[in-house]
Parts: sequence; structure tokens; C-alpha cells
Amino acid sequence: MYAIIETGGKQLKVEEGQAIFVEKLDAEPESEVVFDKVILVSDKTLKVGAPYVEGAKVTAVVDKQGKGRKIMIFKYKPKKGSTRRRQGHRQPYTKLTIKAIEG
Repeated sequence: MYAIIETGGKQLKVEEGQAIFVEKLDAEPESEVVFDKVILVSDKTLKVGAPYVEGAKVTAVVDKQGKGRKIMIFKYKPKKGSTRRRQGHRQPYTKLTIKAIEG
């Protein structure tokens, strides 16, 4: 059984017991999060929503909050000596474990 959910502006295919990384959510570690924006549910039959499946929900447990690896951003303008800029960024994330899919 799997489902496709929408969170953080992205769509993710999830299965029970799977660990996923999503955009940072306001939730404490070891708390439950319920996703009701379920686009598709597949068990014995396939249910596709328009845009979401009615009555379907996915329950997950928050494992941890964290930041991703640092990426370096380097901006410059050619032939201009003073317009060079270096910057780093670490994207915050929430790690979840899918507990149940209902639908």
C-alpha cells in the first residue's frame, strides 16, 4: 500500500514504515503529524483525488529536526573585480517515519 502526499510544495510517494525527509515542519520530535492532502492512495484499488482523496490521511511520527549539508553559492559579474560574493546555505528539514495510511 502506498500514497502520494503533498507537503512543502512537493509531492512525495510514501509507504508504511518508510523514513522521509520533508521541508521543515513546526512539530516536536516524537510527536505525530497527520497529512490530509493525499493525492493518490493505492491498496487493492487505486483512488485518485480531484485534487485530493476525500477521507484519506497519512499519519507520521517526527524523528528529528535538522539541517542539510552546506552548499556554497558563488556569484560574480565577469570583468568586474569588486562584485564577487560567496555565501553558504543549509536547508532545514524534518525527518519523518510513516506510521499509517488510511483511505
